[in-house]
Amino acid sequence: MANKDRNKRSARKARAEERARVEAAQAASAPASTKKADDKAAKKSEKQAEKMPEKKADPNKKPGLFGRLRNYLGDVRSEMRRVVWPSREELKTYSVAIIIMLIVFGLVIWLVDSGVVAALIAFTGLRG
Repeated sequence: MANKDRNKRSARKARAEERARVEAAQAASAPASTKKADDKAAKKSEKQAEKMPEKKADPNKKPGLFGRLRNYLGDVRSEMRRVVWPSREELKTYSVAIIIMLIVFGLVIWLVDSGVVAALIAFTGLRG
């Protein structure tokens, strides 16, 4: 399973590098007029950001019940996106392994229990 994750990771990295290369090529070949428009848009957004007053949250203030619930559910959602679910074949393999181990441990416990009971009967002589 580790190799599978490693392969996925390297494929994602390769796609990201390819996207970065294509974007760099597009940016280099873009005409100067679009660069000027981008600069104007950036300056405009900076001016708007200066006009808007910043909201300063009190760092000592704790969120209320609904804020904590929203944070918790957001964290759960982000963690669930990171989960790597097993494939159908892996799930079958794991299930069979668990069932076999349950049977083996059940037999071992039954044998130990029977041995302890037989030893107690032999020692005390209660049945017989």
